[in-house]
Amino acid sequence: MAATEDELREKASRVKLLILDVDGVLTDGGIIYTASGDELKRFDVKDGHGIKLLQRCGVRVAIVTARESEVVCKRAADLGIEFVYQGAKEKLKAFNDILERTGVLPEETAYIGDDLIDIPVLKRVGLSVAVADAVGETLLIADYVTKKPGGRGAVREATELILKLSGRWEEVTSRYFV
Repeated sequence: MAATEDELREKASRVKLLILDVDGVLTDGGIIYTASGDELKRFDVKDGHGIKLLQRCGVRVAIVTARESEVVCKRAADLGIEFVYQGAKEKLKAFNDILERTGVLPEETAYIGDDLIDIPVLKRVGLSVAVADAVGETLLIADYVTKKPGGRGAVREATELILKLSGRWEEVTSRYFV
């Protein structure tokens, strides 16, 4: 159920860690295989810049995905994402491990998901976000539903929401408006 703007502001101001699903969140959910069996995924550059903006404010970023792909490792490395959990069929285990390793509390964590497998984590974080084209059950429990679909700017929208509502936007973007 969607949070009010005041509730979102409070939740966003506590965020120290953002956890992302991949397929359907960082990508549009499509998977392309080449004739040789290599997997291709399309990532949105603006989503990546949103992640970098959060990191510049000290927010840590993690990926938790049920699938496994070398492409995800490459994208995570490009963005300096420090925690990458692939093959995480039980995302709650990965979530708990990340919290233990970082010392971040559940209420200081945001999660962006799109499908049923994400619900256990979405129910435990301080700020739960579903992408616009998420499945119905996920949409119903999210604090915020993006206007953009997964892989098409939803992560950027969520990162801007966190930065703006927490009062960090001007600080992190000031160098662009010199």
